[in-house]
Amino acid sequence: MAELAPLMDSLIDAARAARLNAHAPYSRFKVGAAILGESGRVFVGANVENAAYPQGQCAESSAIGAMVAAGDRRIRMIVVMGGEPADPLCTPCGGCRQRIREFAAPDTPIHVCDAAGLRQSFVLEVLLPQSFGPDNLTF
Repeated sequence: MAELAPLMDSLIDAARAARLNAHAPYSRFKVGAAILGESGRVFVGANVENAAYPQGQCAESSAIGAMVAAGDRRIRMIVVMGGEPADPLCTPCGGCRQRIREFAAPDTPIHVCDAAGLRQSFVLEVLLPQSFGPDNLTF
C-alpha cells in the first residue's frame, strides 16, 4: 500500500483543487472528484449547480465525462472530496454510484475525503451491492 501513497496524495490534491472550482451558489456545498483512468491519467470534475436544480451535475459525473471525452473507458480508482472535517461523510449519490458502475468493476476503490484528507475507503460493491452494469447486457 505504501507504493500507492504518492498516487493517493496526487488524486486527493486533484480532487481538492477541483472542489475549489465547484459552482455551488445554491447549496454552498462544494464537491470535487478525481479519477485515475485506465491510461494512468487523472481526470477531475466539480459539482456544477443550476438554478433549475435537476440540471446540475455532480463532481463524479463531471469527472467521468472528462475521462470519456479524453478516450479512457475504465475507472481504476476514484477520490471524492466534499465538506469539512465536522461534516457527515460525503459519499457518491445513488445516480453517481450507477454512473461509476458503468466504467468500473465492483472491486474499484472509492476514497471519500473531506477538506482535511482521507476519511474512508470503500469498494464500489459496498456502495452499490448487487449492481446492474454492462455485463448484465451481454448479447
